[in-house]
Amino acid sequence: MELQLPEIDLGTMGIEDPDAIARAIEIGYRHLDTAQIYENEDVVGEGISRADVPREELTVATKVWADDLAPEDVRRSTEESLDRLGLDRVDLLYVHRPIEAYDPEATLPAFDELRAEGLIEHVGVSNFTTAQFEEASEILDSPITANQVERHPFYREDDLLEYAREDGHTLVAYSPLAQGKVFDDPVLGGIAAERGISEAQVSLAWLAGTDGVVPIPKASSVDHLEANLVAGGIELTREERARIDGIGEEGKLFE
Repeated sequence: MELQLPEIDLGTMGIEDPDAIARAIEIGYRHLDTAQIYENEDVVGEGISRADVPREELTVATKVWADDLAPEDVRRSTEESLDRLGLDRVDLLYVHRPIEAYDPEATLPAFDELRAEGLIEHVGVSNFTTAQFEEASEILDSPITANQVERHPFYREDDLLEYAREDGHTLVAYSPLAQGKVFDDPVLGGIAAERGISEAQVSLAWLAGTDGVVPIPKASSVDHLEANLVAGGIELTREERARIDGIGEEGKLFE
């Protein structure tokens, strides 16, 4: 089954209040992204249980951290994630980073096994280069449905986007607001002023309007949650997009 993700999704790193998760779901968010290393899977799970939305309407994603990527640890840590989330399966399970215990030939078959047993619906990778993605694709029986990478107006790896489009997987963009840097950029500020919207909405609209890209901004207040969702429906002009495309890249925030 193909994985269809909404235009704007919720990154949960740093969210410690289950009610913030429940609010997000009830406002309209349907894809929730967490990770073992965030140490808030229990918060996300409690928020899901508090929200008056059927589980089958949600896409829940988590990630196996780098020191748990040995085959036996993949299974153990995933089962622990499910327990913390209060779920019998997750819709998307990522290899968080291809470092430390990551061994493609050993790690990836463990993901296939979890999928075959119904504990996960889809396999994803995160912070993978094109070469690493290709290697993983050759080893996995499961299709890789997403590569989650840092992407914002100050850092884009367009080779990854081009490859994602050719392969047919989604590029999930984390840190889409560049840790708040979008609020200080004159190009984004100019477009925001002309539009009567925020710099954050400009950045999210630019990302969501890029074919094959899905941003996952973090937000917890109702105002920010709603504003981010609205951004998914804002269509920038070709000229506005060109102005943003012309912003000089400043490098990655997360190595």
